[in-house]
Amino acid sequence: MSKKKSTSGKTRPAAISPAKTPRRRFILLAGIGAAAVAVIFLLYFILPIFKKTGSAVQLTPHALAPFPKPAAFAESAAPVFEDFTGSESCAPCHREQYELWRNSTHGRAGGRPDAKNVIGIFNGKPFHYQDAEVTPGIDAQQRYTFTVKQKDVAEEVLTVAAVIGGGRLEGGGTQSYFAEFPDGTLRFLPFDFSRQKKSWFSQTRERKEWIPVHEKLSLAALNEWPPARILGSEPALSNCQNCHASQLRVRYDAQKKRFVTQYQSLDINCESCHGPGKRHIELAREDNFAAADIGMKPLATLTKDESIKICLQCHAVKDALDAAYLPGKNFERYYSLKLPLLAENPHLADGRVAAFAYQQNHLYSDCYLNGSMTCVDCHEPHAQNYRDIYGHRLAGRFNNEQCLDCHASKREGLEQHTHHRADSPGSRCTSCHLPYLQHRGIGTQIPFGRADHSIAIPRPAFDAQLGIESACQKCHAQKTVAWLEAKTHDWYGDLKPHKKVVTGLLQAEKVTDRKTAADLLLHPGALHPFAQAAGLSYFIKQFLHPDMSALDPEIVEKLKTLGAEDDVDLQALALMSLHLTMGRSRDVRKFLIEQLQSLGNRETLVRRRWALALDYLGTSYASRGEYARAIAAQQMALEIKPDDAMTMVNLGNAFGNHGDLENAVAAFQAALRADSTSVQALVNLGAAYMRRQDFAAAAQACLQAIRLHPYEPANHLQLARLYIESGQLKPALAVLQAGLVYLPAHQEMTGLRRELETMQSNSK
Repeated sequence: MSKKKSTSGKTRPAAISPAKTPRRRFILLAGIGAAAVAVIFLLYFILPIFKKTGSAVQLTPHALAPFPKPAAFAESAAPVFEDFTGSESCAPCHREQYELWRNSTHGRAGGRPDAKNVIGIFNGKPFHYQDAEVTPGIDAQQRYTFTVKQKDVAEEVLTVAAVIGGGRLEGGGTQSYFAEFPDGTLRFLPFDFSRQKKSWFSQTRERKEWIPVHEKLSLAALNEWPPARILGSEPALSNCQNCHASQLRVRYDAQKKRFVTQYQSLDINCESCHGPGKRHIELAREDNFAAADIGMKPLATLTKDESIKICLQCHAVKDALDAAYLPGKNFERYYSLKLPLLAENPHLADGRVAAFAYQQNHLYSDCYLNGSMTCVDCHEPHAQNYRDIYGHRLAGRFNNEQCLDCHASKREGLEQHTHHRADSPGSRCTSCHLPYLQHRGIGTQIPFGRADHSIAIPRPAFDAQLGIESACQKCHAQKTVAWLEAKTHDWYGDLKPHKKVVTGLLQAEKVTDRKTAADLLLHPGALHPFAQAAGLSYFIKQFLHPDMSALDPEIVEKLKTLGAEDDVDLQALALMSLHLTMGRSRDVRKFLIEQLQSLGNRETLVRRRWALALDYLGTSYASRGEYARAIAAQQMALEIKPDDAMTMVNLGNAFGNHGDLENAVAAFQAALRADSTSVQALVNLGAAYMRRQDFAAAAQACLQAIRLHPYEPANHLQLARLYIESGQLKPALAVLQAGLVYLPAHQEMTGLRRELETMQSNSK
């Protein structure tokens, strides 16, 4: 999981690949001579295209009744980027709300690098890693920069192009920096600043912890070095999704052969919540403007779930189903909130944060499940101040009126309920039920606590078992867990039990029998979709696998019932699990076909999740070397979403790593038929041809990948290694020289070029 935002879908195991030249560090060499330019031109633009080899294969696992073809999805009046006008256009008519927003954390969530936005110390004083010196400074053009110096590597200056975060959050405020790269992307730099610590910190790759920069930490060991994670959503690249700018989109310009990163602003603007404002403004300017149609949906009319999803556009760990989301579009078509449970589950059994998550665990709270609480019941949406359920502004973030409006019986006997003085922190509702908890995946060295939106009951012994600092410990750190537990029971007696769907998850960790686990984990009709999906996800990973010979009829019935749930994520996971395990059973297959045919306008939503979950399981199996299972799962994914090029690439990887190069080639070719611009398919097709010693076909695939994405260094490196493996050093050098035209400071290409030039010199 990334430091900021994650998506578990389309994670890939290592692609099949030829032998690689070891990575080393070298000094940048001089420019390109005229002869080399001629060779480069020949290689990149005139080299004849080789005929593809490899025969097509059947990519489905069996000859049973086919699933119905996906229905076309018609999204009515989907907004486009040009429909958004920016917050400034709202100000003339909505001055009060605009001023509140402008001074809020949303209004100051990010921006251009300037003295107003930057909180990091860019004073020219370097900080040191084990293998690098990094100097944050301001250049002659008043641009904020990081100058990176490494031994035997050319100095690199990274100019800050975007600032994300202002360090203002209560539990720990941090700021991140992005630089523009030659391919048109904005990439996250691994040098963050903590306002509380007043220091630079980085995230390690191996443990994903945030730690202050120190001289024993290696730059090479950082999670984001070299910079790869982009601002915005692009399925082919590691990304931060669309949350850290307004109306953010990344698209590839085939003519310019680079990405275009586009956004309205780097803050979180009015239209991020309200949707596109262009039509609203046009209507408001008309003489007969009436409230019957204001050109956008009034947010006050939303249902509980619709309202919460406005916030969960950003305040959630979610899987991207499609990269083209803009506010106002069908959120569930583009994102899944519960598929991350199948991968790196961000939650503990009771919903609290296991490693890193946002506020989606509000969906575990009784205030949501058995009440009507939305985000704006407590958070004023424009100023981000705190308010009660009647909209009255409260004095501060810890005011009890947020809770007492609903829990009025506690108002008169507050001290009898809290067992603390009424004017003490111990009588604040938030101290016990929404304590600030440090995210465990981040470590303990950089403050990053967030209010626990699961709104849990303090349970000192239970919390300790989960490794959580209980709310009681936050004030009474000197007391033992046993003392706190005894005092809790002395005051409150037996505490309200967890829901069965939660206790089942806790108990299942010690269970090995599938039927017992099903009783604990599968809960149709429990009216707790998040916990139901968590239990089902755990059951799938621990107790199911592709093409099982049999499955207990009671388990099949439970999965069928879950497959009829209203929640689209839960429904898709249940149907997927039946397909995964018993897809060869004619009865189960008939049931699945009938379900697909009955979904109506939910079909696309269910199919996307169903196929993505199967593909994720396939990549998970492959990462453990279980290639037969990986192939089966990914073939099933293609039955549900036949045109998914990335699944075909993952299938090809599994075939190739399983030693079946013919089917690997066929899968990559199928991916290219589905998406002729798939660089992943081309790169892996080239690797498969190289493994088959078919260097001509491999060169064709690599060259096509370069033509599509000349700013991607891996494409140049793969073609260079192809020529090295076939003993052709001059073409390999020319390829690297051409790559360095696009990426002149790239260390690995520079190093490999130097190595080849040394080899050539020694051979004379």
